Amino acid sequence: MEHLQSLGLNEQKIKETLKNAALTATVARAFSYLPPGAELDATQKPLIFQACSKIKPQTAHFLEVIVKKIFDHSLDTSLRVDTALEYALANVTKATFDEAAFDAACGVGVTVTPEEIERAVETTVAKYRDDIVQQRYRFNVGKLLAEIRAALPWVDGKALKSEVDVQMFDLLGPKTEADEEQKGKKRRENAPATTAQNAPKATAATEATGEKDGPRTMVDLMRNVDFHRPGENFKTDGYVVTPDTERLLKEHLQRTGGKVRTRFPPEPNGILHIGHAKAININFAYAAANDGVCFLRYDDTNPEKEEEKFVKGIRDIVEWLGYKPYKITYSSDYFQQLYEFAVQLIKRNMAYVCHQTAEQMKGFTTEPSKWRDRPVAESLQLFEDMKNGKIDEGAATLRMKITLEEGKMDPVAYRIKFIPHHRTGTQWCIYPTYDYTHCLCDSLEDITHSLCTKEFQSRRSSYYWLCNALNIYCPVQWEYARLNVNYTVVSKRKINSLITENIVNDWDDPRLFTLSALRRKGYPAEAINNFCAQMGMTGAQTSIDPAALEASARDVLNLTAPRTMAVLDPLKVTLLDYPYEGPVQIPVADFPNLPDKGTHSVWIDRVVYIERSDFMDKVDKSFRRLAPGQPVGLKYAGFMLQVEDVVKKADQFTELTCRVVPCTATEKPKAYIHWVAKPVPVEVRLYEKLFMHKNPEDSNEVPGGFLSDCASDTVRTVTGYVDAYVTDSKVYDKYQFERIGYFSVDPDSRDGKLVFNRTVTLKEDTGKMN
Repeated sequence: MEHLQSLGLNEQKIKETLKNAALTATVARAFSYLPPGAELDATQKPLIFQACSKIKPQTAHFLEVIVKKIFDHSLDTSLRVDTALEYALANVTKATFDEAAFDAACGVGVTVTPEEIERAVETTVAKYRDDIVQQRYRFNVGKLLAEIRAALPWVDGKALKSEVDVQMFDLLGPKTEADEEQKGKKRRENAPATTAQNAPKATAATEATGEKDGPRTMVDLMRNVDFHRPGENFKTDGYVVTPDTERLLKEHLQRTGGKVRTRFPPEPNGILHIGHAKAININFAYAAANDGVCFLRYDDTNPEKEEEKFVKGIRDIVEWLGYKPYKITYSSDYFQQLYEFAVQLIKRNMAYVCHQTAEQMKGFTTEPSKWRDRPVAESLQLFEDMKNGKIDEGAATLRMKITLEEGKMDPVAYRIKFIPHHRTGTQWCIYPTYDYTHCLCDSLEDITHSLCTKEFQSRRSSYYWLCNALNIYCPVQWEYARLNVNYTVVSKRKINSLITENIVNDWDDPRLFTLSALRRKGYPAEAINNFCAQMGMTGAQTSIDPAALEASARDVLNLTAPRTMAVLDPLKVTLLDYPYEGPVQIPVADFPNLPDKGTHSVWIDRVVYIERSDFMDKVDKSFRRLAPGQPVGLKYAGFMLQVEDVVKKADQFTELTCRVVPCTATEKPKAYIHWVAKPVPVEVRLYEKLFMHKNPEDSNEVPGGFLSDCASDTVRTVTGYVDAYVTDSKVYDKYQFERIGYFSVDPDSRDGKLVFNRTVTLKEDTGKMN
């Protein structure tokens, strides 16, 4: 408290600072470097606090030098203190401190005289004189200041601004009414927009016209992420610097050529879900944005659940999203090296063989293992026995001597499993854990940026500890918020339960949010990538409504899905005065608003089928479609239908007879409806939300568990009619069924029997006509 008060902080700032234990400890240490009874002047106090607030843990040993140089007035400005902190970070790996280089970098002893300031301002004002005279006080003075500061880096900011103001006044004279008017106009022009119309939504549609606000793609987003440069790992918060760090980073840069290297490391024991899409995009896009490479590494360290079908499925999805791995690797590629690393840890007394059971090790307040201090030779022999299958499964583990941030003591590095591995067979019966494997594989592959979700933040210390314990290259771990979507579950165990309970059919059931399910439902890969880009690279945990993903799909499909007419609930209509002798084909644009993008031909005949909901026998004012006494236009046909007769059986309309009425300049329909002639029957699957609550895993909202939250009738199958030209469609071909929604061809389709899934509905009000 006394230290903070002596720095001149107000009461509120002192209260806030006292809550930060690390900062208060740094302040206390800073005062320990000052002479006893030292008095700080008004300029030194904020500089001391600035240094304590901004110094990073890995440069803490520079604090003494910086504090002493503030006290002797060598570092007498905020700029010099910031430069000193930057110098410390850039030289953290140096074995010795070069005071002369430090002083030169910080401008110690450099004085900029008033005469030098005056000359520099005169030169710069003369350079821009014509622009200044023309724009007067609207000229951007910041340009002058920046240019002069580049020439005189240690100039006093207030003195410089004062001299610029004086010379501008000398050149232009007092401000006139016209100057003030222009200033007000500029302020109004730069005022932030507040209406919804002025905040265009970031969609594929606006992207196509160049109107998009924000990153155009995930690669654009990742170009603006403030990560470290390769080889500058030591500049990141929390990175642990050792005497060998400088050498290891130099060797790393020699091996990689300074390229960014990332990796996407899924476990091959299930299908990827929407959350993985964000991880795929972040890792591959960051590498692409920086001309780097991204590995696809299968984290196959648990032989119990891994299957080759998942290996293939994961690769298919990564490539479907448009990314090509630099190299495909497996954690199992490094099993021998990982084993040798474990032996080194034991020899360095940093790991030991333990016989506590899984139940005894569970939780955060467990008793320390009584085997923690067993002799190194004993642990080495037991670990070899584990490897050679001489110890029963569950009877021993290898544990690392470290406590995680979350309080977990001595995480397990190896466990025994007498289960054949999908790649190595029965070669191994001990398998490394994620905590042990992850950072070591990153190191072996020279990964520069280990990007992972926030739940792994508590493992960051063990990540750095393990690499440094083995004296190998240590990458940097960066965390971001995972992508959560409402009204779904993504846990492999829970999806398995949905499958075994016959609630869904398989991992690619379109009601799920696995990526294979979204692809099957008809979501374009571009829509998923755009959705991830819109979510951004944040650390804040959020849950997104599925409507946001649906909107992204609509944006892409609106530009890419050809239009076609389809009828899902057909009502037969026979045409009187049909203008042709028989069936004829009519050319129709694939995209009516963009006729140059191609056409297709549809049949029209004496009998057509319309949507049952497009007819009503008793009209109200809101209904604008076909009804007795209310004609309606037939899209693309060039004429209207007028009801002549209605056939009704068992309270249901079965057939209409309509007269053809030509459209003229004076006779135009109020609305148009779609139709199909010479129809081809297809199966159409209409999907609804699987769960009733936003978070089906929340025991407060759903006390009966997520299975009890499944809605009934979440898929409805109908037989619809499409035009014959659609019959050549291939699996995953996508269409907009006009006035209905977007649909995709399902893999269940066979020759002569097409199956369509509804991807999303159209964004339109009920009853609205296109």
